[in-house]
Amino acid sequence: MGFGSYDESEQQQQNVDDEDAEDTAVNVHENEYEGEMTVETGGSADELIGQLQEIKEKKEDE
Repeated sequence: MGFGSYDESEQQQQNVDDEDAEDTAVNVHENEYEGEMTVETGGSADELIGQLQEIKEKKEDE
């Protein structure tokens, strides 16, 4: 077989079984989390924005 060749018999036998599709459905609620999440940044929003601005300025200077 050369580049780009394919087996024609494989192409002719592509029947989709709808029963299998029901068994493989994704349950989006399987891993739900019912709790709290908190994030401690260690700084106020203004401080963090200031740090971000400093980082941007350093990258511009390089």
